[in-house]
Amino acid sequence: MPKTLPVIDMSAPVCCAPVAAGPIDDAAALEVALRLKALADPARVKLMSLLLADAAGEQTTGELAAIVGLSESTVSHHLGQLRTAGLVTSERRGMSVFHSGRRDALGALCAVLDPNCCS
Repeated sequence: MPKTLPVIDMSAPVCCAPVAAGPIDDAAALEVALRLKALADPARVKLMSLLLADAAGEQTTGELAAIVGLSESTVSHHLGQLRTAGLVTSERRGMSVFHSGRRDALGALCAVLDPNCCS
């Protein structure tokens, strides 16, 4: 029988001691790993890049699908994974869903991996 992973709240940016500071506990390691797993796909990295580079700060699923050359359902799946990891927010307005990248969550993940990376 497969091992079931615990359910954790990933809506807030990851918050734990930096990985380089010493051994981290199992819960913190799981939080970091789940967020990294969400980014471990080239399409998701590209989607994050598009969302964070957008001057307006948000794009629809259809707009993103046209840019990355994937179907809307595939892009929606990838955005769902990023949303679950707390890296993207989504808001439905009428028939469209608008997505935004969360710089705070990505910055917190970077700081956990290496607090000196952006200084």
